Amino acid sequence: MPVIDCDPDAARTRLDEAGATFAEGNTEHERWRATLGDASAVAYDDQVVVQGARPADVTAVLREHGGRVHAYFDGASRGNPGPAAVGWVLVSPGDGIVAEGSETIGSTTNNRAEYDALITVLEAATDFGFDEIEIRGDSQLVAKQVTGAWDTNDPALRERRVRVRELLGEFDDWSITHVPREVNERADDLANEALDRA
Repeated sequence: MPVIDCDPDAARTRLDEAGATFAEGNTEHERWRATLGDASAVAYDDQVVVQGARPADVTAVLREHGGRVHAYFDGASRGNPGPAAVGWVLVSPGDGIVAEGSETIGSTTNNRAEYDALITVLEAATDFGFDEIEIRGDSQLVAKQVTGAWDTNDPALRERRVRVRELLGEFDDWSITHVPREVNERADDLANEALDRA
């Protein structure tokens, strides 16, 4: 259960701006309680205790921006080209899963879907204000092309690689690593679940 040292009045303002709902504290020591997404926050004099199924729903709002995040991405295409989807996960060393998502992206190739998944997770990490990012995906082609180890000859992939490099420029430090599918299992599951729902 994360505990955030902070001014409870400032924390209340930030949570209110994020759309949280508030209630009175349950004891004389609790200043207030708040609910946001699948997490709840209990404020004391100089700290906020976060609970719930997804504590990151609150900690992402209350923690100072910056820091390092691990990003996992996966693109899936059934038919190559065929119906495609992306899945992604952001994991903070201190908070666990910060955010995750998936969506269908129409009909495209597997490699294009992999790039689209990477772009989506980079945009999410930028929105959360992380300074450093360690990217992991099971597409060796994307990892090698982004680092420049392999050429990018396909015009559609080249265009996506340019966008990836633009987004990476927003971070103070970044790395991208090709990992086995089992290490990237959650992102892979999310992409396939999106296709199953389509």
